[in-house]
Amino acid sequence: MGIVGNLLLLLVGSLVGLFLLALLAIEWQYRRRPGNKLEVTVGDWHTDRNDPHHYQLVGRLELINRTRKLEIMVPEIGADVRLLSDDSLEGVRTEAQVIPLAEDATARRDRYWEGYIVKRKPVPIKVVVDIWGDNLSTLKSAWVKVNYIKYGPEGRLFGTRHVVVPLKFPQPEDSRNWRTTEVSEVLPIRTHLLTPLDHPVEVVKRYVLPNAKPGDIVTIGESPIAIMQGRFRHPSEIKPGWVAKRLCYLFLPTSSLATACGLQSLVDIVGPVRVLFAFLAGAIAKAVLRKPGVFYQLAGEQARLIDDVTGTLPPYDQFLVLGPDNSQAVVDQIKRETGMSAAIVDVNDLKRVKVLAASSDIAPGLLEKSLLSNPAGNANEQTPVVLIRPLNG
Repeated sequence: MGIVGNLLLLLVGSLVGLFLLALLAIEWQYRRRPGNKLEVTVGDWHTDRNDPHHYQLVGRLELINRTRKLEIMVPEIGADVRLLSDDSLEGVRTEAQVIPLAEDATARRDRYWEGYIVKRKPVPIKVVVDIWGDNLSTLKSAWVKVNYIKYGPEGRLFGTRHVVVPLKFPQPEDSRNWRTTEVSEVLPIRTHLLTPLDHPVEVVKRYVLPNAKPGDIVTIGESPIAIMQGRFRHPSEIKPGWVAKRLCYLFLPTSSLATACGLQSLVDIVGPVRVLFAFLAGAIAKAVLRKPGVFYQLAGEQARLIDDVTGTLPPYDQFLVLGPDNSQAVVDQIKRETGMSAAIVDVNDLKRVKVLAASSDIAPGLLEKSLLSNPAGNANEQTPVVLIRPLNG
């Protein structure tokens, strides 16, 4: 081949190389700037009307565009309501509407949502839920689903903001069932259905302090803390990848990582490379060294804390609930603002007690011995908080 041929090959190779570099640059840019990243906040909710036959819940939420330098359109948005009750819902009806509050938006009397462009500034909206019925006293909570379409660089995608609004609130004096252990007395504390509208400190002030004495310790389950932090995801919002779809078959059926969505929720937190490495290392350690549990050590704390669908009480049984974030900071804030020693724990009916975080003044072993019988329960007791009173206190 002559000089001309070599130059031609060099030119073609250079063009192919430039083309591949361009594709890599486009892919890198795409991954840095994902489109359609629009969020709807949980918002602030209150009861505007609380008659025996008519409740009205009002929430003020915001549409927030997280897609940098790009605009996202919301051509459709609406709300559905699912009520949870202690009794039949026959004769109970609901109606929900979404009202735009932005200055340049139109709140039409026919309740039609005019497509809106969300730019850099959060866009306020109001969700109004009306509930009618002959007897509403048995209602426990309203599960509001704000369904919306986000239209932008990635096309037309569906999104849902799930908001659980409690309707029934126990009184502190309703919790009187003290139990005795070898080192303490324990009191399961009944609360309303906890949601991201709640804060652990306010829950302690409302339900625990009226029953507490100096020296008492308050413990809260890890799942209720995660729920209050909004750390739960509906399976419809999870898109399992290659790692999750294949490795989930290799976990025990009882594991929360034995489904593609369950394992993908861990992948989304720590990344696919870490999950794959942890699995391979764990498999080798178990087969060769007869050492179980290495996967969970390498994959991180969240691997043990994820609760798959059906793992918690309704309506969270429809969601994957992650482990809490920064547990020690939550415990420290409870101690600082209420004066009570506190701990966040993971307890089950198999006599397993894991302390995620605790105040520094709690005696070692006290929590394990006090919570061994799982006084909070694993069913629908709705007692996510346990008050511990040391016998030597």
